Amino acid sequence: MILPKQQITLLISDLIHESQFQPCGVDITLKEAYKFRTAGKIDFDNKERKISEVEPVQFQNEEVALQPGAYKVIFNEYVKIPKDAAAFCFPRSSLLRCGVTLECAVWDPGYEGRSEALLVVRNEHGLVLKKNAKIEQMVFVKLAEATSSLYSGVYKGENK
Repeated sequence: MILPKQQITLLISDLIHESQFQPCGVDITLKEAYKFRTAGKIDFDNKERKISEVEPVQFQNEEVALQPGAYKVIFNEYVKIPKDAAAFCFPRSSLLRCGVTLECAVWDPGYEGRSEALLVVRNEHGLVLKKNAKIEQMVFVKLAEATSSLYSGVYKGENK
C-alpha cells in the first residue's frame, strides 16, 4: 500500500512548500550538487569500502549549471522511515524530458537522514537546476508487517 499524505507528513521534515505533496508521494528538492573527484571502492562486506571524494558545484544566482556527467546530489528534506514502511524514489518526469535521470537506493525501515542520490546528465547540452528544484518523487510504502531488524548502516542520520 502506498502511504497517503496524512501518514507521509509524519515521516518527512524540512519541506520547502506544501506543493511538494503529490497524489502518490512527495517531491524531493535539490540542496547541493557535487562533482566526483576520485574513484570509489566497493567490496562484499564493506571492510574495504571507499566512497568517492567529491567537490561542491557552486551555485551562481541560485542556479547550478551541470555539464554531461554524473553528480552526487543532497536533498533538502530529512526522512525518517519507521519499522513498517520503506521508500523508493523516481526522477520527476520533467527531469527525464530534459535528458537527465536520478538513481537512488531503497530507503529501508529504520533509515533516517538527508539522503543523497546520483544525478546523471545525459543531455549533451547539460542542465541548469535552480536551488531547491523539485528533482525526485519519493513514494512511501507500508510493509505487510513490521520488520524485525532496522537499518543501522553508516548512512543512518547522514547530512543532518
